[in-house]
Amino acid sequence: MFTGIIEEIGTVKEIQHSGESSFIRIQADKIFSDMHIGDSIAVNGLCLTVTEFDNKIFRADVMNETLKRSSLGSLKNGSRVNLERAMSACGRFGGHIVSGHIDGTGIISDIKNDGIAIWYTITTKPEIMRYIVEKGSVAIDGISLTVARVTENNFSVSIIPHTAGNTILSYRKSGEMVNLENDIIGKYVEKFICPEKTESNISMGFLAENGFV
Repeated sequence: MFTGIIEEIGTVKEIQHSGESSFIRIQADKIFSDMHIGDSIAVNGLCLTVTEFDNKIFRADVMNETLKRSSLGSLKNGSRVNLERAMSACGRFGGHIVSGHIDGTGIISDIKNDGIAIWYTITTKPEIMRYIVEKGSVAIDGISLTVARVTENNFSVSIIPHTAGNTILSYRKSGEMVNLENDIIGKYVEKFICPEKTESNISMGFLAENGFV
């Protein structure tokens, strides 16, 4: 579990795709202070498992399915990535509940300066937009952000200089893909109040024929 508060920006040192086996090596600094094999690290919002580390570089294996369904497939040597360690039970909850299991991707359709702030507009699919709520939370590349504006097929966030300077959003350009994770609470609420309907052979005709109507 993560909070969406990015700890540092890492640099991809190596990424290899070989058949059904892929891995990525990332150079960082802060996150090594208490790193262990098997730790979870959010890389651009995707929860990856540390399989080895040395000299401020850690390795994580990546499934092909993850590469296909996220922006990780577009990374290359030298790419910058957002990094966050799993939430500590004794730490502050600075962002919102982020699982590290993205719901899909979106495309940055517009970037606009507004005084000290920067507006990013993200276009994405209806199945993701249905959970986007104005003033609600969303994770973009693992960053916990507040939704400032919503339309039918896109939403916008407004970020402060600190967020831009401490995440890879400052390097993003229009047309680039980003990873998106909806607020997990909204998804669970929907599941509880709108459970999936199951097929049934019982109809009004069936009930009438058997004396129930």
